[in-house]
Amino acid sequence: MAKKYVYSFDEGKTEMKNLLGGKGANLAEMTTLGVPVPPGFIITTENCIDYLANNNTFPKGTMDQVKKALEDLEVKMGKKLGDHSDPLLVSVRSGARVSMPGMMDTVLNLGLNDMAVIGLAKIAEDERFAYDSYRRFIMMFSDVVKYQERKKFDELLEKMKEERGVKDDIELSNADLKELVLQYKKLYKELLGEEFPQDPMIQLEDSIHAVFSSWNNERAINYRNHEGIPHDYGTAVNVQVMVYGNLGQTSATGVAFTRNPSDGKKERFGEYLIQAQGEDVVAGIRTPTPIAQLKKDMPKMYKQFDALCEKLEKHYKDVQDVEFTIQQGKFYMLQTRTGKRTGVAAAKIAFDLVKEGMIDKRTAVSRVTPRDVENTLFPQIVWKNSKQKTVMIDGKEVKAVSFAKGLPASPGAAAGIAMFSADKAKAAADEGKAVILVSEETTPEDFHGMAASEGIITARGGMTSHAAVVSRQIGTTCIAGAGDVSGMHIFGLSLIGTNDIEVKEGDWMTLDGFEAIAYKGKLPLKQSDLSDQMKTILKWADEIALKEGKGFHVRTNADKPDQTKVAMDFGALGIGLTRTEHMFMEKDRLPIVQKMILARDKPEERRKHAFDLLPFQRGDFEGIFREAKGFPVIIRLIDPPLHEFLPDEIELLEKIWEEKLPVDSEEAKLLREIRNLKESNPMMGFRGVRLCLGIPELIEMQSRAILEAASNVQKEGKVVYPEIMVPVVGFVKEFELAKDIILRVKGEVEKESGVKLTKFKIGTMIEVPRAALLADQIASVGCDFMSAGTNDLTQMAAGFSRDDAGKFIGLYIDLGILEEDPFVSIDQEGVGQFLAMAVEKAKSANTELEFGICGEHGGDPKSIDFCYRIGLDYVSCSPLRVPVARLAAAHSVLNNGPRS
Repeated sequence: MAKKYVYSFDEGKTEMKNLLGGKGANLAEMTTLGVPVPPGFIITTENCIDYLANNNTFPKGTMDQVKKALEDLEVKMGKKLGDHSDPLLVSVRSGARVSMPGMMDTVLNLGLNDMAVIGLAKIAEDERFAYDSYRRFIMMFSDVVKYQERKKFDELLEKMKEERGVKDDIELSNADLKELVLQYKKLYKELLGEEFPQDPMIQLEDSIHAVFSSWNNERAINYRNHEGIPHDYGTAVNVQVMVYGNLGQTSATGVAFTRNPSDGKKERFGEYLIQAQGEDVVAGIRTPTPIAQLKKDMPKMYKQFDALCEKLEKHYKDVQDVEFTIQQGKFYMLQTRTGKRTGVAAAKIAFDLVKEGMIDKRTAVSRVTPRDVENTLFPQIVWKNSKQKTVMIDGKEVKAVSFAKGLPASPGAAAGIAMFSADKAKAAADEGKAVILVSEETTPEDFHGMAASEGIITARGGMTSHAAVVSRQIGTTCIAGAGDVSGMHIFGLSLIGTNDIEVKEGDWMTLDGFEAIAYKGKLPLKQSDLSDQMKTILKWADEIALKEGKGFHVRTNADKPDQTKVAMDFGALGIGLTRTEHMFMEKDRLPIVQKMILARDKPEERRKHAFDLLPFQRGDFEGIFREAKGFPVIIRLIDPPLHEFLPDEIELLEKIWEEKLPVDSEEAKLLREIRNLKESNPMMGFRGVRLCLGIPELIEMQSRAILEAASNVQKEGKVVYPEIMVPVVGFVKEFELAKDIILRVKGEVEKESGVKLTKFKIGTMIEVPRAALLADQIASVGCDFMSAGTNDLTQMAAGFSRDDAGKFIGLYIDLGILEEDPFVSIDQEGVGQFLAMAVEKAKSANTELEFGICGEHGGDPKSIDFCYRIGLDYVSCSPLRVPVARLAAAHSVLNNGPRS
């Protein structure tokens, strides 16, 4: 029996999303629910996968099944495709299992030809509508199916509007549109050397080819890469009976959300256009009308729209993004899908749905993504006087100069240099520049530039335009329709705003997405706070991770008290890494460190200088302990090689040469020491525990500073929990020697202070592959905890220098050797196996041992999921990543199940 590749809307349901695509499955589900949906059929994602694997050739029997489905559709509608007297017309749309708005192709009005358009005009009693639909079809077919520039057809339309002295296409007459159809057909023949196809079956087959092929167009690939969507999903094709929003003043088309996707308020949010087709709303061709106005323009239609929104939201138990068409007073739903939303909206909607009894807390946590948390922390302008719109720049209060106002399409604030094309924006961003993309309107082809930009401003388009929808999804500040709202114009590589203020390409500008105002120049920005709803969602996330994950939690990497406070306010449950060497780089300490290094052969002098650093370090640790609120604080002993604390060799040599300094000068001594300490591979040289054992004064001083600080803060009545971590351990004996010194110092401090430090641990970092192999042995000699230093572990296990790997990692990703940068997300198949083995070995030898991770991988959701699966107790990341990691930790539990 032949494989079934085609399903009617009557046959599908939501659970078939992977086979029918999200759009097709939802159209089928709405049909079952009794929602007014134009009928149609779906060609499966499996067909697409086979098609692409077979050199863009349909699997055997595909078109036979399509023809049978079309015949059934013709019987149901009482019309035939391409009929000269009463033609059936269809749309051909993409629909992957994961929503990819605008990234693949669509063809509307398919089935029209020179004869069918006459029949359509007669049956509709509207010649203008018929020829408007035909010219749209020719343009779309040329663009989508034949890969011709749409711009060339748009130029003919703009030229005609200019000649007729009109602004919008709806002002063109019947005769104008007939002439435009002839011009389009002539252009088609000039471009392709053939007549526009009149056979509707050829039109249909070619369009299905085009939609399947669009799965691998550049914008779709860029989008999937950005969103982490697998490239082997494929897309379905939806063939659906056309309904018309451009059939007179009682017809309309619109796009809407059942709740506000920008802030999450429980209100209908969207736009519509009377006498238009759907592409007009999304593409920003005309500035649409807010959906609330539909209640006045077409009250019966609004009532039906509102009721259907309520029905769909309750059925799917989530916010829906719908497309609708009103044809001569009859309402149709053309699509529903889970609505893309900002981070703020995601949290509010999830929170509200729990309050309304629609979903439970676990579902709410699963609905909010780590990116939503990031986007909640969007920047905002730092106003000195928000009413007067003044800011502080270089110590002076300056009034911000606004030049445009538009629609608040996506919140936040962004500052960057103006770039007037997506390609230029991407190129500038790749050079490390902050960019604002300036465009008349955006299209799916612009996605790469949009994703690379800090902010986006368009002259045309509304709150549901392409720019608005995509910006909200990717968390980028966007002002839409600034030309329509405030008269902003783009001329070449200049933007002219109110009062003739000009912003040229490369000039700095700042967007305020909250108020939808654009300012000239670079204004100061700051990060927003988490919303109350997001804080609640994260509390629910913690409950899941701690209870079902058996204590799985998030700590932070913090080197200073202020960093510690930020992290604790963001919900960190301790510090997973404090780097002591960063404290040595302060101006008042660095000279002492350098004196200690220069006294390498003078033990007493070296010891004196080392202990001169103790008061500084102790003060730092006291501040951190006070802010840690009694949670564990892991402090790593000095890790980097000593040469990092010395001046640059070339700069010092130049100074000696220029100033003709003698050989016994301090600078000359320093130069000799730099050369003595120089190593061929310093990351594998005299550092970490090797340095501590080679210069025991360092480990003594640091241990004493940590323990004295803990004792002092404990005397203040506060709970302290110091944990000392020994870095770069690869041999059991290394750890034992370091541990003995630390324990000896602990005994001395407790005796001197009279304070017993009962909450205290000694542990090590697992960053050397040998340590991972011997983790059980290290764990059995008094090691209380281990923390994976995944940056160094990746470096040593993969043989990649993290300072140099950037030169080829991009190439390796392009060649398919790597899926992503292993310094960003753990290489689970390679480096991850060392880590998994270390956890298993260590915990088998010491069941009380705590195992965590403290590299920046600790803030990466994929890596967090891996850490949970292999049995880690916590992850640690930078303070600003803590909220993201908390949610990701809960998602790990929800995705993998509770620990036994």
